[in-house]
Amino acid sequence: MYSINLKQEGTLSFEYIFQDGTISFEFFVHNDQCQPREEESRWMKATENGWNVHQVQLTKGTNVLYWKTTAFYIGGLAPKPVLLRNILISGAAYTSECFPCKPGTFAPTKGASFCQICPRNTYSTRGANYCVECEADKYSVPGSGSCLSRPPCTEKDYFYTHTPCDDNGETQLMYKWIEPKICSNSVEGAKQLPESGVKKKCPPCNPGFFATNTSTCEPCPKDAFSNGTTCKPCPAGTEAFLGYEYKWWNTLPENMQSLVMSGLTFEYQNESGWEAAGDYIYTSASSSDNDYMVLRLNIPGFSPPRRVEEDSESNEVAHITFVFDIKCTVRCQFFFMMSINGEMSSLVESWTGSREKQSYSYRVEKNANTTFTWAFQRTSLSNQGRKYTSDIAKIYSINVTNTKDGVASWCQPCAQDKDDQCISCPPGHYIDKRTSNCIPCPDNTYLQSHLPVGEETCTQCGPGTKSNDAHSLCFNDCKMTVSTGGETLMYDFSLLSNVTTFLGSPKFTSKGFKYYHQFSISLCGNQGKKMATCVQNVSDTWGSDTEQLHSVASYVCQSMIMPSDTPGHKKIMSSQPINLAGQLIGVTTETSLDKISSPVDLFPGENVARKDIIFYYRSKDVTQSCISGRSTTIRLRCNPHITGTHNISVPSKCPEGTCDGCVFHFLWETKQACPLCTVKDYHIITSVCQHGIQRTTALWHMPQLCVGGVELPEPSISICKTEDFWLKVGVTGGICSALILTALTGYFWKKNRNLEYKYSRLMNNAPSKDGELPAADSCAIMEGEDAEDELIFNNRHSILRKFMSLSRKRTSDGFDSVPLKSSDGSHTDM
Repeated sequence: MYSINLKQEGTLSFEYIFQDGTISFEFFVHNDQCQPREEESRWMKATENGWNVHQVQLTKGTNVLYWKTTAFYIGGLAPKPVLLRNILISGAAYTSECFPCKPGTFAPTKGASFCQICPRNTYSTRGANYCVECEADKYSVPGSGSCLSRPPCTEKDYFYTHTPCDDNGETQLMYKWIEPKICSNSVEGAKQLPESGVKKKCPPCNPGFFATNTSTCEPCPKDAFSNGTTCKPCPAGTEAFLGYEYKWWNTLPENMQSLVMSGLTFEYQNESGWEAAGDYIYTSASSSDNDYMVLRLNIPGFSPPRRVEEDSESNEVAHITFVFDIKCTVRCQFFFMMSINGEMSSLVESWTGSREKQSYSYRVEKNANTTFTWAFQRTSLSNQGRKYTSDIAKIYSINVTNTKDGVASWCQPCAQDKDDQCISCPPGHYIDKRTSNCIPCPDNTYLQSHLPVGEETCTQCGPGTKSNDAHSLCFNDCKMTVSTGGETLMYDFSLLSNVTTFLGSPKFTSKGFKYYHQFSISLCGNQGKKMATCVQNVSDTWGSDTEQLHSVASYVCQSMIMPSDTPGHKKIMSSQPINLAGQLIGVTTETSLDKISSPVDLFPGENVARKDIIFYYRSKDVTQSCISGRSTTIRLRCNPHITGTHNISVPSKCPEGTCDGCVFHFLWETKQACPLCTVKDYHIITSVCQHGIQRTTALWHMPQLCVGGVELPEPSISICKTEDFWLKVGVTGGICSALILTALTGYFWKKNRNLEYKYSRLMNNAPSKDGELPAADSCAIMEGEDAEDELIFNNRHSILRKFMSLSRKRTSDGFDSVPLKSSDGSHTDM
């Protein structure tokens, strides 16, 4: 901060270097009331090379100038500082005195507005108007107030390199002093420069090149390939696979550049930071251990397969792979960066300390002019000198695929048309091995190989997913069917298909700045399009077009959010976008899939009847800690009490969403995660009959663990009979039954009397002799007798007859004794 009172309107200009994308750099002006001015240039543009100049208009009166930087990186790498110089302000009152130049600077003329820095190997005292040359046995760095004695030269003060191959195919080993040379080889004990000029055979040309008569390497012509010796045409049915494969290093290729950037001023020096050594290139020494040894590889553009160009969701344009190792005695750093269309380089990966020989691959996702950069820094300390020149980084090979102007080291099979010419298969098609025709992949398979030869290159989709129209990926259409507990549950997550963003708990840096981790989720649908986007806008100007910002498109991504705390400026800064889910592996209720696990104990409380639906994702972005890439699981839990769609949480014991930095876990609780309702999810209640009306109502089972689907039936009303009606019917029926029973009883009693009477008559007319029956008086029916009366002899007695004979005398043989009258009127027992 700097405050100045202007007597009239003036201007402010300053030069700055700002090269770290993990830092935000702001400049703004307040008046004497602490009110900010509206400025379009509040956020400083990043500088790629050299110093940038910034100029603003100042008003009369008090102006408070603010330069503010905020670090967005929470890792262990030290950010590059922002550098300022030559701050000039006009409109202020004339100064009353001039200040002498400090040692190491000078002012050659009167009335100078600033002091100049003394160049290398010169010095100056306070108030000097020129710089003094150092003696021959002494040296100085720029801006020195005195000279230092040159130390004896050691083996750390020189390096070796190779000359270009001569006509005999030989190269010479050359030793050179590290520039600028600060040591002395004339003092006692000093090391001398080893003898140069030893010849040895040149390494072969790199694949895709051939050796000319002058022992130089030239690229093979179109549709030809080579292993570094001679070019051969591609066989029939094949085409050249273009790229760059560098594994022999006699000289740097034409599309590579070696530089040294000062670790103090961040300016590029006229030195080479990398040297060729036959089968590898290595970092040379520079004037200071904190300088950056920079190596650049420029690729004007890429030529991906047709199926990749036509598939809007394919984000894999090319691959770059390099093999390296690092040997350090202190905390050195090795960076791999990338720049698109000349923009500021963004960090891809970094390594600290010594590393064994290893390989690293990176997927290129945009077809544009791309510059890959490797930078090595021996120490981040700001001291000058050469203590750690033996700390080096080596690169053994670099391989870039699908380059537009590349060369071919081999030929790949291709599909052929009627004229046996190579053609590119459309998206979702593979090359038939027998016919060389383009054949579409089967349903629910996707094509992930860059060389789609044979049906086996069509990979089966995971559970709960299906292939998109281009067969380039598998996605979930927000619909799911799960069989569990003997029933089939159907889900519809359509209301969760929109991009959902949520913030983690607030965190604070060591200086008290608050920041958040923001997650964006694109769960399903949209034909598999990656709708979630995380951006980095730290180093871009205020109001810049968001399309030009560095962004990541994914199913799940993370970025770091830091709101600005400056009054009047509430822009939210976003940094470090990370792809957490570039591919959907499958959707299932199982707790593990394809070596990705979602432990149940991370989110306790799962409903046994409605298991969580788990989405499994994987990202191919490989890091030092995540050698297999990152992965993500999202649990959808049915919670009928949550009607919104933004209730997403992280494990309580892993508040960052991850416990190891590689596998991320999220729980999404919502009513929309419940299965669709069926007829089994409700029951019918029938009311009692009141006043001849009965009501029927359907109610959901509680708790209601379903949503949508079938609807509850409408309440219905029906005509019914009440209980008193049926009581009356019962009483009436009972009375009627009693009357009928009484009538039957009387009827049978009367009929029994008639039978008794007839029997008595029969006995009265019996003859006196035993065994003779009396003669019938008449064959006709007498007056008063019933025509239907019959005498039936039956040993079985009816219930009614038994009832009527209870009071009669029974003989010992089981027959009733009935008194009969004889003809003379006397009684005879039978």
